[in-house]
Amino acid sequence: MLRIEGRIVHPDREFDGAIEIDTQTGLIESVGSADGRSDLDCTSCLIFPGFGDIHIHAREDVSATQIYKEDFTTASAAAIHGGVTHVADMPNNPVAPVDDASYAAKEQLTQKSDVHVTLYAGIGPQTEPLARHVPYKAFMGPSVGDLFFASQAQLEAAIAKYRGKNVSFHCEDPVILEASKGAPTHEQRRPPIAEITATEFALYLIEKYELIGKLCHYSTGDGLLQVRSAKARGLRVTCEVTPHHLFFDDSIITPENAPWLQMNPPLRAKRDRLAMIEALRDGTIDYIATDHAPHTLEENAKGISGIPHLDTYGAFTTWLMVEHGFSAGEIARVCAYNPGRFVNEFLPTSFGKGYGLIEPGYVGSLTILDMHKPYAVTRESVKTKCGWSPFEGFSFPGSVRATVLHGKVYENAQGRQ
Repeated sequence: MLRIEGRIVHPDREFDGAIEIDTQTGLIESVGSADGRSDLDCTSCLIFPGFGDIHIHAREDVSATQIYKEDFTTASAAAIHGGVTHVADMPNNPVAPVDDASYAAKEQLTQKSDVHVTLYAGIGPQTEPLARHVPYKAFMGPSVGDLFFASQAQLEAAIAKYRGKNVSFHCEDPVILEASKGAPTHEQRRPPIAEITATEFALYLIEKYELIGKLCHYSTGDGLLQVRSAKARGLRVTCEVTPHHLFFDDSIITPENAPWLQMNPPLRAKRDRLAMIEALRDGTIDYIATDHAPHTLEENAKGISGIPHLDTYGAFTTWLMVEHGFSAGEIARVCAYNPGRFVNEFLPTSFGKGYGLIEPGYVGSLTILDMHKPYAVTRESVKTKCGWSPFEGFSFPGSVRATVLHGKVYENAQGRQ
């Protein structure tokens, strides 16, 4: 039995208490009063249900052609370093999981990960739903292989086969992207209107085909008006935002740093960034999901889009709390409870009630943050195989004290070098 005492955080309350985790089952056995018998010193710490990042790219598939920059082992190490206890991996691999056989083959590779991995299946012009219950991803614009669509009509023909399924959308309209491809900068080649137009169509598809929909890595303030309206009328839609769309905006881009601040969708204006922060606070946006995209520095220098984030997930939330006044409960909602609700329906029965709460029967995975020990991000400190972070040189106000996975403690060196 593992016993941890400290300040326990739920979405709706905080309290001092003790958590007992059965290390055999990996589930929480009890939550009660503290009496000084903790197996881990959590003085000055906040204890959260395990954080979940429901949008990463671990890069590993059966082709093994991209594991030079990440695989499930190194992604797991980066996640633990960042206080992340479970992840959901996207399907845009060279050999994409698009049917039962290819999904099972990729799922076998996830067994090397210490953190639990939920896999998305890909939707393309020629795919069909799997026999098993899984989440799906639709890339509206260009992606790896043939998992993308050239027009709205082509996308709708595919989505019609997935009625009632859980589908996440990368919202960038392919026709607008094609028309903008000659613009001088990456940000102008992927303009806000591409996301806004794609959002309108994604919401139409979610409603018409009774999907459980999710909008990935949202970035435009004007598009949020559509999301709020859809939620108000009862549409089953949720929304992600990345750390980079909350932290950076296009005002900081220079010719020197542009290669390492390039992603899809791109950085937007300051007003969009501030709109994302407020939408995260008021519940319009439901998740902090990193879109962790580990490319080598050499690849980014050549114009490949995407940046790594798993190592800094937990520390980043301390910036939101200190800089923008987020409560610990609000962080628990968007980093633990809501991600748990997303993945729980896809988990094996051995995971009990799943992730998201510190209550008996839930998974005994925890994220423990020390709000008094900053984390100065260095290239040497990160665990991702690609070996760099967009936050290098920045100090977050707090750090990950420890990550607990199914009752096993991984103590973290962040803030204690």
